[in-house]
Amino acid sequence: MSDEDDDDAPVKRKVSGKKLVIFILLPVILIAGAVGAAIALGLFDGLLGGEAPEGEQQVEETKAPVIEPPGIFYEMEEMTVSLSGTGTRKNFLVLEVQLELEDPAAVQRMDQLRPKVVSEFNVFLRELRPEELNGSEGAYLVREELYRRVSQVLAPTPVKDLLLVKMLVQ
Repeated sequence: MSDEDDDDAPVKRKVSGKKLVIFILLPVILIAGAVGAAIALGLFDGLLGGEAPEGEQQVEETKAPVIEPPGIFYEMEEMTVSLSGTGTRKNFLVLEVQLELEDPAAVQRMDQLRPKVVSEFNVFLRELRPEELNGSEGAYLVREELYRRVSQVLAPTPVKDLLLVKMLVQ
């Protein structure tokens, strides 16, 4: 008779330890981690009252960005060079550049080394083909290479910037 009673009673299943970890503990840990990351990133600052006190906000607002004063602009003469090409028609590049130098000592050094700088520019510019100068990519290529060359010639005197004032392909 005891065998019949056991068959009629509902059987209780035990939850295994693996299922407990996968379905209960792992989601709880993931949610807690996501909430902790959101708090650390400041996503809940408005809800939690984590805004900075008024004094700190005023200090941040009064800080102005540091604007670097412009250097001395050194104007170079307009250059006209013939471009390298395979066609029967000759193409020319008309170029005018200005250098931004740091101080009067750099201007004096540039005056002394100007022929060398012009020579370096000519060597590079004469090897260019007209199709290399198309669009903003061509202007960027010329600007970066001329800047690199003038910086090498004037080293250790720093050159702040090189400006393309005029660039015309004929």
